[in-house]
Amino acid sequence: MVQATLSTARSALKGLRCRECGETYDLAAKHVCEDVCFGPLEVDYDYDYIKQVVSRETIEAGPNSIWRYRAFLPVETDNVIDVGTGMTPLLQANRLAKRLGLKKLYIKNDAVNMPTLSFKDRVVSVALSRARELGFSTVSCASTGNLANSTAAIAAHAGLDCCVFIPSDLEAGKVLGTVVYNPTVMAVKGNYDQVNRLCSEVANSHGWGFVNINLRPYYSEGSKTLGYEVIEQLGWELPDHVVAPLASGSLFTKIHKGFNEFVKTGLVEEKPVRFSGAQAEGCSPISQAFKEGRDFITPVKPNTIAKSIAIGNPADGIYALEQARKTNGNIEDVTDAEIIEGIKLLAETEGIFTETAGGTTIAVLKKLVEAGKIGRDETTVAFITGNGLKTQESMAGATSAPLLIEPKLASFEQALEQSHSL
Repeated sequence: MVQATLSTARSALKGLRCRECGETYDLAAKHVCEDVCFGPLEVDYDYDYIKQVVSRETIEAGPNSIWRYRAFLPVETDNVIDVGTGMTPLLQANRLAKRLGLKKLYIKNDAVNMPTLSFKDRVVSVALSRARELGFSTVSCASTGNLANSTAAIAAHAGLDCCVFIPSDLEAGKVLGTVVYNPTVMAVKGNYDQVNRLCSEVANSHGWGFVNINLRPYYSEGSKTLGYEVIEQLGWELPDHVVAPLASGSLFTKIHKGFNEFVKTGLVEEKPVRFSGAQAEGCSPISQAFKEGRDFITPVKPNTIAKSIAIGNPADGIYALEQARKTNGNIEDVTDAEIIEGIKLLAETEGIFTETAGGTTIAVLKKLVEAGKIGRDETTVAFITGNGLKTQESMAGATSAPLLIEPKLASFEQALEQSHSL
C-alpha cells in the first residue's frame, strides 16, 4: 500500500506553469516565464489522478517524514533524499494560550526539524532530490543562514558538491552550522538581496543547481508539507487561523497551497482558514504594503536582528499580500525589542527556544490577539521555523545571569532569598 503512494509522483507531475499568464513549460531547472511575462513558475499536478491513488490510510502508512506526502511533491523517481525531515511536533500551547487569552493555540515546532533544526530542511530535501534527478552534481543557495545549513548538510548526506553564499555579517551559530559540513562558503559583503543577485549571475554562468533560484519551483513545494502535517496532526481537520513569518513570502503561500491540495483531493473537509503574516519592523515591505492598502511591494533595506527573515525585496511578497487579504487575515510587524520578548514568552510558557523569526511570529501573534484580530475561540496555529541556539547573540543582555554561589548551604540560602526579591 505504501509503495502505491510512493509511485504516484511519476504520473501526477504535469509540468511547470506560470503563476501570472498560465504558460506551461517542461519540468526543467527553470523558475521564470521566459517566453511571455517573466512571472514565477510553479509545479502543476494532476489532482484527479492523485485523488484516485492517495488516501488518509496510504499517507499514514508512509514513512515518518515529509516523504509520506510524496504524491504531492515534485519528484519523478524512487531516489529521494530522506534524512528524517518533517513530522515535527504540533504542540497544544495551553500556557501560552492562557497568557494571551486564547482557548486553543498550537505551536508547529520546526525548531526541532532534522537535520539542521529549521523548516528549510523540508525545502532542501525536495530541491536536492529533484536536483539529482535533473543531473546536477553541484548544488548551491543564497541564504540568510538556515538555508545554507540545510543545503550543506543534505548535500553532504547525498554526496553532492556544495557551494553556498551568505551575508558576511551572519550570526556565528549559523556560520558554524554550515562550515561544519565542509562545503565551499562564500561570505558576501552585502545584505541578502545583494547575495541573491550575485547568485543569479553565478547560476547562469556556472550551471549549478541553486535551490532557491533555478530549482525554486521544486524547492518551494517542500513548504507545503507543513500544511499537510498540521491537518494530519489536528485529526484531519483544518485550523481556523494561521500565523507564520514572512521573508520571501513563499512559506506563507505554500502552506495555503498545501491546505488547498488536501481539500481538492478529498483528504480534508473545506472550511475558511485565515492567514496572518509576521515581519520585523526593520524589514517589513509586505506589512507596509498591507497597511497602506497597496497592491505592490516597495523594496526596503533590512535593519533588524531577525536576519533569517530580512529579505528587503521578497519574491513572493505580492502573493502573500493577496493571500492575507483574501482570507480575511492580517500582516503585522514588531520591533526588535518585541521580538526578544516574543522569544522569552515562548520559552517561559512552552519550553521552546526559538530564533528571531519565531520571536517575530509570537510577538505578532500577541499583537494581533490584543488588537482583537484573532478570535478567542479560533483554533490558531503559530509556525516556529528555527531554533534559538542558532541566534544566541540576539539574547545578549536580555536574560538574567546565573546566581554565583559558594559550595555551601548558607551561600545557597542567601542567593535563593535574593532571587525571590528580584
